[in-house]
Amino acid sequence: MQAEAQDTQVREFYEKADWAAIWSPRAEQALRAALGKRADHGLDRVHFHPELSKLSAPAREIALTSAALMFAGALARGVADPAKLHTIYTHPRPEVDLASGLATAVRAGRVDAWLDSLAPDTPEYRALADTYLQQQKAASQENVAQIASGDLIHPGDRDPRIPQIVTALVEHRYLAMPVTTEASPSQPVDGTLYTVGIVRAVKAFQHDYDIRDDGVIGVDTLSILNVRPGDHARSIAVAMERLRWLTREPPATRIDVNTAAAELSYFRDGELVDQRNVVVGKPGKETPQISTSMFRLVANPTWTVPKSIQRGELAGKSAAYFRRNNMSWRNGWIVQGPGPRNSLGLVKFDLQNSLAIYLHDTPAKTLFDKHQRQLSHGCVRVSDALGFAQMLAEQQGIADQWSRARASGKIAYVRFPEAIPVRLLYRTVYVSQANQVTYRTDPYGWNVAVAEALGFGKDAGKQFRSDVDDIGP
Repeated sequence: MQAEAQDTQVREFYEKADWAAIWSPRAEQALRAALGKRADHGLDRVHFHPELSKLSAPAREIALTSAALMFAGALARGVADPAKLHTIYTHPRPEVDLASGLATAVRAGRVDAWLDSLAPDTPEYRALADTYLQQQKAASQENVAQIASGDLIHPGDRDPRIPQIVTALVEHRYLAMPVTTEASPSQPVDGTLYTVGIVRAVKAFQHDYDIRDDGVIGVDTLSILNVRPGDHARSIAVAMERLRWLTREPPATRIDVNTAAAELSYFRDGELVDQRNVVVGKPGKETPQISTSMFRLVANPTWTVPKSIQRGELAGKSAAYFRRNNMSWRNGWIVQGPGPRNSLGLVKFDLQNSLAIYLHDTPAKTLFDKHQRQLSHGCVRVSDALGFAQMLAEQQGIADQWSRARASGKIAYVRFPEAIPVRLLYRTVYVSQANQVTYRTDPYGWNVAVAEALGFGKDAGKQFRSDVDDIGP
């Protein structure tokens, strides 16, 4: 049997067991049953063992152990190593002694129960799993042509694409069934009229996908309506994989920033107490996926402009531009003084990390109204940042210090008595506060490598490209 054990993890397992065989027919049946249900975790495209009937008894023993450890690792920590898929990834991953767990589970006849215990046990993970199975089933039955591009469709228009749009809305579950056409006495009833009922569904769809929810059907709306159930299943499988990468017990008080949705969520003692729009890094200047902590507020911050921006956006700017924006040269660096024109706004939220990533205010308030908010150079701009800072200061018992720091008009630092954990995440599918599975686009294209690791194709989908160019961090 030692000759068949080539994998280091498998060899270590059997060395601890003195190379004794562990698999009974009952244990093997339990493992097979668990692997047969791996679609519950979006892992049905991942192959964990060869055809066992063609193997010798020793090779079969090794293959079963290898499959069990691989499947257990996929459930406990994910199939892929995020640190190898991403240039920067610092979130801690679950630490599980899989070898000891498997040995105990086989002896106790609880292989299936042990495997079930390794995956995230949360309502969100279960909701994603249920939706994945639904989308997979729909994908196996679908045979729908893509909706063609063309002129904008406004409420009340007639368009030959309306029947296809209705079908897509039904598939996306924004319409329970094809709606009947509403017509005026001067207009005959036909299936090409863009009616009030369809408009309501389209607006809800646009809202959920972060498209301007005006009911006008254009390129953005059609591109997402053309996403089929198989595409949704792929995105959900990626979302479940990302959840498996994370430790199972996040800090009860924390700030989560979902860079795919450009949204901040603040949890206090396990309850969501605040949610707001943010602006995050544009493609090419992506906000990294890191775990860190917020340790202080900075009132009236200055901004030392990175060399890349000095050589880029600020190259060739006139002296008048520098005066207008309160900028000056200091020891070879451009520094912007404090004030309402400062690119960091009136407050900076300092984070513990070596990447110069932080949260901050901004004078460019209009960017928060955009539907795609991947627009910055990598840092996170916070909507109503002063209001958010005030709330944190009051909860930390430093409101008086914070008020004095702000009133000084000069840069001032106010440290939190207790640092707040911060997670910068990338989640294109998640369960909203209304308990709806919510889909976002893949602005950074980061789903591609994860999907490939899960056995899906290399389809890159539709990636966002920023058309905003400002100098802020």
